[in-house]
Amino acid sequence: MPDIKRESLGSRLGFILLTAGCAIGLGNIWRFPYVTGKYGGACFVAFYIFFLVAMGLPLMVMELAIGRASKRTLYGAAKVLTHSRPESWQIPAGVFCAGCAVLMIFYTTVTGWMLCYTFDYLFSGLPALDTEGIGKHFGAVVASPWKNVFFMCITVAAGSAICGAGLKNGVERVTKILMGGLFILLLVLCCRALFLPGAKEGLKFYLLPNMEAVHETGLSEVVVAAMGQAFFTLSLGVGAITICGSYIGHEHSLMKESLIIISLDTAVAVLAGIVTFPACKSYGIDVTSGPGLVFVSLPDVFNHMAWPRLWGAFFFLFMSAAAFTTVVAVFENLIALMIDELHYSRRKAAIVNMVVIFIFSLPCALGFNLLSGIHPLGGESTILDLEDYIVSDILLPLGSFFIVIFCGASAAWGWRNFFAEANTGKGMKLPLWSRWYLFTVIPFLIFALIAIGTVKRWWPD
Repeated sequence: MPDIKRESLGSRLGFILLTAGCAIGLGNIWRFPYVTGKYGGACFVAFYIFFLVAMGLPLMVMELAIGRASKRTLYGAAKVLTHSRPESWQIPAGVFCAGCAVLMIFYTTVTGWMLCYTFDYLFSGLPALDTEGIGKHFGAVVASPWKNVFFMCITVAAGSAICGAGLKNGVERVTKILMGGLFILLLVLCCRALFLPGAKEGLKFYLLPNMEAVHETGLSEVVVAAMGQAFFTLSLGVGAITICGSYIGHEHSLMKESLIIISLDTAVAVLAGIVTFPACKSYGIDVTSGPGLVFVSLPDVFNHMAWPRLWGAFFFLFMSAAAFTTVVAVFENLIALMIDELHYSRRKAAIVNMVVIFIFSLPCALGFNLLSGIHPLGGESTILDLEDYIVSDILLPLGSFFIVIFCGASAAWGWRNFFAEANTGKGMKLPLWSRWYLFTVIPFLIFALIAIGTVKRWWPD
């Protein structure tokens, strides 16, 4: 193992919550319910869980192993773990690490919307609006340059300040608070949803197989959607998981740790559905209403309940906590990269990160108002759509493929080193036969996902 001085987390719980926080985000809370609604409920959920285990679990083990063995970022690992020509591995590793920055320059704006809605439910007239008024409210929020920039700025400043406070005193401590608060709020919202008048119908849609809906959509469409959701929900391929692995010891095997992290990620997604579907069925809201489910449909549900201000504020506070766990984890990766490669102090790295991310986040924050005339992908696409496309359709899958090759190729780190690192510690081990699966089936699935996504993006008909 490289002799590199490295900070470490104070506890195993801190590592699990930080890594889970990186994975748990708006993909679980925002995207999962509406994709589940679109693709027929329980059948989609079953395929989603299958692909989490079949794809997500081995990829997470690989990325954590790279971090734990190198005690560096993905870029640094390419330098210290490779057996020959490390520069040829560092270039792609650096590109994929940059994916964290691209992710943050639009994720901070969407997180800002969650914060804005939390404040609006607490202090504005949002709880009194009807369905039409709620739709106009969201339109007014995204059309306001100052609101988008202000709440994006709060997100960037808070995330950088938490990381700048230190690994144990800032990142670990705040992550425990955010994750604890997230689960408490989620359980409160679940309890409320289960006592709504239409809860039974909502749970039936969500938890019982609906083969008629699968037949209408097409089984292949459901399978591909589930594979995509399982792949993208874990934030694999851009080094965010690698940095979490670099902060832990060798007491536990990485299969064991990865299973716990993925179980937490799945629990949040599944519980988010228990909040969403009973509420929608109770008030006649279309569960397939797309991304607007969070900002238009669910506020309409809350406004029909007793104490709408309380439940609306609870929900968007929960959404904000989920988003902030990802912001903190990804910012930590960017800051650690500056500390390792530029030899900045943590405080200096946090300040530079804050300024750079704020500047590059401005186009997205202004893309719905002052820059709304820019359509980079054609049609009515926005700057956010372009940035999301770069991360979700290009950097995440290609970065995951790079990690597979890095762990398997003898010129890089190689199978023997990866296998030994992954299985060090107490707990479940990778079997020897997994080599064929990891380096044959996983790359095939990744490229199938890339190909299908490319065709659907550019040749939808």
